[in-house]
Amino acid sequence: MEEYQMNTPEEIKHWNWGAFMFNWIWGIGNKSYLPLLCLIPVFNLVWIFFCGAKGNEWAWEKGDYKDVETFMAVQKTWNRAGLVQFIIFCSVIAIYIIFFVVIGAAIFGAVRSGYSN
Repeated sequence: MEEYQMNTPEEIKHWNWGAFMFNWIWGIGNKSYLPLLCLIPVFNLVWIFFCGAKGNEWAWEKGDYKDVETFMAVQKTWNRAGLVQFIIFCSVIAIYIIFFVVIGAAIFGAVRSGYSN
């Protein structure tokens, strides 16, 4: 490993949506294998947050990037894809919640009106 990669530059120490959402896939793609721990059930609920927080540092240490700009360009694609996936995930969860609240209200209302007759 070259000298300049031993110290992680401050400008890359930030959240990585790609590492958070695509954790183990992102890890393989970036030669960082700690995200494979996300394959452990229950433990993964905590570890995904570590992947998002430390992902850039892990990728920098394992990668062979010539400079920070090249690294950031690669991670920008992962970040964009991860953020889009996160928004889709949250939207689907919100739709499910709304759906079940509406169905629950309809069932509760039907049961309640049946008791009053």
